[in-house]
Amino acid sequence: MQKQPAFFELLKVIFCKIEDERNIPEPLEFYATSRERNNPDGQLSVKKRISKIFARVKNQKKHGKIFDANEELLLTPRSLAYIVSELQKYSLLNTNVDIKGKAYEEIVGANLRGDRGEFFTPRNIMKMVVAMINPTIKERVLDSSCGTGGFLVNAMTHVIIALEDQLAADIGKPKPEWSNDELRLYQERIADMTKTNYFGFDINPDLVKATKMNMVMNNDGSGNILQTNSLLPPHEWTDAFKSKLAEALGIDKGSIRNHRTIGFFDVIVTNPPFGSKIPIKDESILKQFELAHIWEDKGKTGDWAMTERLQSSVPPEILFIERCVQFLKPGGRMGIVLPDSILGSPGLGYIREWLIRNTKIIASLDLHVDTFQPRNGTQTSVLFLQKKTQEQKDKEEKSGTMADYNIFMAMLEKIGHDKRGNPLFKRDKSGNEILVPDPNNIQVLGSTAEGGTAASLERKTKLLDDQTPEVPRIFTGWKRREGIAW
Repeated sequence: MQKQPAFFELLKVIFCKIEDERNIPEPLEFYATSRERNNPDGQLSVKKRISKIFARVKNQKKHGKIFDANEELLLTPRSLAYIVSELQKYSLLNTNVDIKGKAYEEIVGANLRGDRGEFFTPRNIMKMVVAMINPTIKERVLDSSCGTGGFLVNAMTHVIIALEDQLAADIGKPKPEWSNDELRLYQERIADMTKTNYFGFDINPDLVKATKMNMVMNNDGSGNILQTNSLLPPHEWTDAFKSKLAEALGIDKGSIRNHRTIGFFDVIVTNPPFGSKIPIKDESILKQFELAHIWEDKGKTGDWAMTERLQSSVPPEILFIERCVQFLKPGGRMGIVLPDSILGSPGLGYIREWLIRNTKIIASLDLHVDTFQPRNGTQTSVLFLQKKTQEQKDKEEKSGTMADYNIFMAMLEKIGHDKRGNPLFKRDKSGNEILVPDPNNIQVLGSTAEGGTAASLERKTKLLDDQTPEVPRIFTGWKRREGIAW
């Protein structure tokens, strides 16, 4: 098979594996014995068994119709038996999120990387942004350019940890000691939350499928991953998209009328597509955005004034800034990855003027030049913004002065890898790599006749030279001092 169809066949098999793991207490059906794997009749038996699971997967409405009713497993019995025998050793639901994320990124990156300005955000950056934006259990989270869903999975995982802590406090004992009923209650709470609180939009239908798969592997939430060009005027969104969105939000579809009526979300975490190579020229799209107009520099005052004239073309990341602010509820907040030119180029001062008028700038993080290497060398920053309420804007307009406040700023000088993507590890003063005990990897070397351990070897691991885990901790202390509640 070519890369892309092969990728989607693998997705089908992974869905079957997860469905089988979830089908408790029924006996497991996702397996291939060594005898089955090595003879044609056995391989056919495996294919029949997995096809039966796939039929259940296709009939599940909660996956938001990833697969058509007439889709089948296209892999040959021989290939399928081999893949099943390799995957059966692992539990996908119980594997660490970071490991699944890394594996999934490798598969997706090799097969679905597109030409629409898509370059996927490194996991350590996503984790840092989500920890700083700190979504809570009841908040609605959106990634308006979701790619493979990394930001959403990280947001969901962040909230699930908080949910587990909350439930452990309510029950009065830690998760390992919970009864089956308590575990079921925990799973039901997660299912309710993921069903209504996580939304992802992307223009690329293949990436929408990939995101759904990623969400399913990490506690579900796949129903609200929708394919659309989110820059289109809302009245041009397809009826199917509006219906699904309205149903998930619990609103009337008719209320989605224009760019002023789409403030649905509490939190946005996103890395929009960048690039002058993919400009937006469609006038019906441009006229929704103040940032698509021509702005005039007032000179010495440093102010900019918006004119009635539209620009002939605008890079997508500029429009995504305004669209994301439109998607936020008043007081909602977002973390968005942007090229540095937006924050520093003199000719783009009007964007900064617009941001200061419409949002409170909470934080600006300058990312290392190698952050997106080896695939992309664009110098980027992460901007954290909170949408002003109409009351705040009116007050500032009336007084003629902007509210004065502090902004958190940081520069990340170490992000754990070099420009070729190779990991960089912490070193001591002599230049030797620092080794620390690995709590997950203690190897028993032997045992005595009485059954006691004779010796054990504690393995050591290297420390990545990465500053991203430190930033949320420092930011949390700063927020507390500034009186920022979230």
